[in-house]
Amino acid sequence: MKRFAKGILAGFALVMAGSTAMAADAVVAESVPVAEAVPAALSPWQIRLRALSVIPMNSGYVNGVAGSDLDYSKTITPELDITYYFTDNFAAELILGTTYSNINGAGSIEGLGKVGKVWILPPTLTAQYHFTNFGAFKPYVGAGINYTVFYNQKADAADDLKVKNTFGGALQVGFDYMINEHWGVNFDVKKLFLEPKFDVTVGGEKMSGKAKINPWLIGTGITYRF
Repeated sequence: MKRFAKGILAGFALVMAGSTAMAADAVVAESVPVAEAVPAALSPWQIRLRALSVIPMNSGYVNGVAGSDLDYSKTITPELDITYYFTDNFAAELILGTTYSNINGAGSIEGLGKVGKVWILPPTLTAQYHFTNFGAFKPYVGAGINYTVFYNQKADAADDLKVKNTFGGALQVGFDYMINEHWGVNFDVKKLFLEPKFDVTVGGEKMSGKAKINPWLIGTGITYRF
């Protein structure tokens, strides 16, 4: 009888020990945190494609001709820019596009009409600061430099026209509104400080001057962040 009782007690002890171990395992299992998926980091590269309105300031002169002035045509052209983010806030942007400009006499030389036509290639590099505390709305400001190349130049009322390549400054403000982490829409305004010198021959007389183009570049388009 005593052996039977001891057997029952021993079995009961084993059952209780097993239950305690299972409960301890359950507590340990519940305390293990579940790993959350880490979102993939965005690439530092971004591109934009814009439709760009080029609005020059109508000013300039021919040396030695009192009251002379110049007038330039407005254009719309496509533009591509490439942005590299060093951090979430600091980036550099290279702006690429080309357009043409008709150069017209104004002021005392208005009677000349269309002096000539030139194509303009103004690659512009800006350093940008991007604000990141507005959610999907991501405004930025920038400043930089451009080197403008004038090519395919054709004289009309003039006998000959040569607009000289030149450096200039650039200011920029704009924003991206991101639809998702990759795609967004963009609005951008730039001011180029562009005042090239030129040589012109009219009626066999060689002259020189300065074209104060200083255009506003107003663009809108799409953004893609890799």
